Parts: sequence; C-alpha cells; structure tokens
Amino acid sequence: MIKLTRKVFLGVFLIAMVVVVGMGLGTLVPRPIAFSAKADDQDRPSSEKRRILVLSNPIHTDIALPADPDVLKAMNFVSDAGLELDYPGVFWIVFGWGSRSFYVETPTWADLKVKPVLDAFTWDRSVMHVRRAGAISSDMPDVRAVELTEEDFSILLQEIRGSFQSEDGLPPQEIPGAAYDAHDMFFPAVGGFNALMGCNTWTARMLRLAGLKTGFWTPLPLTLDLSLDLHNSL
Repeated sequence: MIKLTRKVFLGVFLIAMVVVVGMGLGTLVPRPIAFSAKADDQDRPSSEKRRILVLSNPIHTDIALPADPDVLKAMNFVSDAGLELDYPGVFWIVFGWGSRSFYVETPTWADLKVKPVLDAFTWDRSVMHVRRAGAISSDMPDVRAVELTEEDFSILLQEIRGSFQSEDGLPPQEIPGAAYDAHDMFFPAVGGFNALMGCNTWTARMLRLAGLKTGFWTPLPLTLDLSLDLHNSL
C-alpha cells in the first residue's frame, strides 16, 4: 500500500513538473516564431489604430471590442437573440470562449461544483460568452489595452464572429436560459474544450490572428500576459 501511494505521488509530481516546464517554455517560445511584416504596423500613426482590451482574472481571459458600428453589425445576431448591444451606456462588447459546463454553471466561485470542474479538465462542449459593458479603465491591473491597425481589427472581429457555431448558414442561436444576468448571453461555440487547450489559448489564438505574438502555449492568464510583454512592443 505504501509503495502504491509513493508511485501515485511520484506520478502526480512528474505530471506537475511537466506542466510547469511546459508552461515556462510555452511562455518563452514565441508563436509565430518568424517575425511577420505586420510588425512594422507598430510604427504607424496612432490615428490609424483601433483599441481593444484583454481582460483577465486568475483563470480566464476575455477580449473586449468597442461597441462601434462595425462590431454591432457583425454581432447583430446577439441583438436579434435578445441582448441588445446598441444599448445606452454600452461602450464595450466582451467575448470569451470556454467550457460549456464550467462557464455556464459557475457565475461566481461560490457556485463551483465538482462536475463542471471535471468536465473542464477532461472534455466538454464549448461556448461563447457575450457581455455588454460600460466604461472600462485600462489603468486597472487586470485590463490590458492593445492597439491594432484597421486591417488587424477587422480580422480579429471576423475570427471572433467565426468562433460562434451556426448550422445550415443560419445565424448562431443562443443557449436558452444560459446567462448570469440581464447583460450577458451564451452561444454554442466551435470546437471542444479541455484545460490544456482552453479559454486562454483561444484568446492567444485570436490575438495572433490579429498580428500579435504570444507564447507557444499559454494555458493561464499569467502566461499569456507575460508572453505578450516578452514578444511585443505594446
């Protein structure tokens, strides 16, 4: 029994070490490795830039887009579903990708349950979360402002739109009854979810498609944030 316990402990320890080393290398190794011609865009006048926000908490990241006409048009299916985005006091539309079970059933830490956690660590269907928000200060420690060119902003907008699941050419349909309050809504998303390739790797992929560099593997907000500092002039 003692030998078995030691083997289990050693196995858990080795797995933990592999994950820690993987996150370290995943942060330090840039993705994409080759520099893109888009790097020159950083030198363009600020008047040609569009600002987005990367929002973080200890385990999750979101991308906030300004509630500008092109964003409202691209996401009009959200308004049609009942969450009006062209709403008084709304300055930002916040998007996040994640585990359907964990994301929908855990609005606060007090709502944490065993099954959603297990689903998130194994495999689960994915969802897109949409929230309308008022003014968000970029001076807050959990908010990162990023300036994009018009071209890269348009790419990001279309890639986020493409993360919503739709069938037979119809607009994405909301998940009935899935919301935290009157200002958010959930939709089925493209792809399956697990903890190794989760919400923060989705955020990283969206940012890469918008011309930024991230770490090769950034499963935590901290690793994503560090990699953005390491590999970009933001």
